Amino acid sequence: MSEKSQKLLSLAQQLRLYKPPDSLNNPIRRQNGIPQSAKPKTAAVLICIFEGNDGDLRVILTERSSRLSSHSGEVSLPGGKREEGDADDVETALREATEEIGLDPSLVDVVTVFEPFMTKYAMAVVPVVGILFDKKAFNPAPNVNEVETVFDVPLEMFLKDENRREQEKEWMGDKYLLHFFDHQSGSKMYTIWAITASILIRAASVVYQRPPAFQERKPTFWNGNPDEAIDT
Repeated sequence: MSEKSQKLLSLAQQLRLYKPPDSLNNPIRRQNGIPQSAKPKTAAVLICIFEGNDGDLRVILTERSSRLSSHSGEVSLPGGKREEGDADDVETALREATEEIGLDPSLVDVVTVFEPFMTKYAMAVVPVVGILFDKKAFNPAPNVNEVETVFDVPLEMFLKDENRREQEKEWMGDKYLLHFFDHQSGSKMYTIWAITASILIRAASVVYQRPPAFQERKPTFWNGNPDEAIDT
């Protein structure tokens, strides 16, 4: 393995100190990020960050298989539902990444876990952040039953107002925006949207320590009202 990137080492150190904002970590309403009044199922996704050839920070994404019964063909982070044998959310995210894209857990240095995102299907999605120091050691092996394609995008794109569209939605009187980010990879155009885009906006804001260049207008119920949730 080549010498570890100083940029990634600094990022790992920064993220290990991460603490969610008070507004997203209200102990009166939440226990370990899960609403007290809800009993949601739990899923975990892996935000796997590596350094690209141009020195930019990039994140691994998948295009879901067209064979899947739900969200087929959509772009997502590697991840899935927590299984009974999983010790914690980190194990769930790493197991799913191994199953979906053949990512060896030993290559990933998990540095932090973000606050959960609630969906309208009573699912608490927990983003697990890991650093992939040796990108060359990762040879994607997508599970054809679950994943069509494995690709990567620059993380910073989720803070920029370029190649972005938005759609206003309303849920229980709460108006908010869904964001759609278009990304060209080779000859194919991918669209990252809904909860995946929201998680990556959050990740990019934490990593780059600045807000997005556009009005985010997040739904208030993500981490505030536990009985309502977002589109997935």
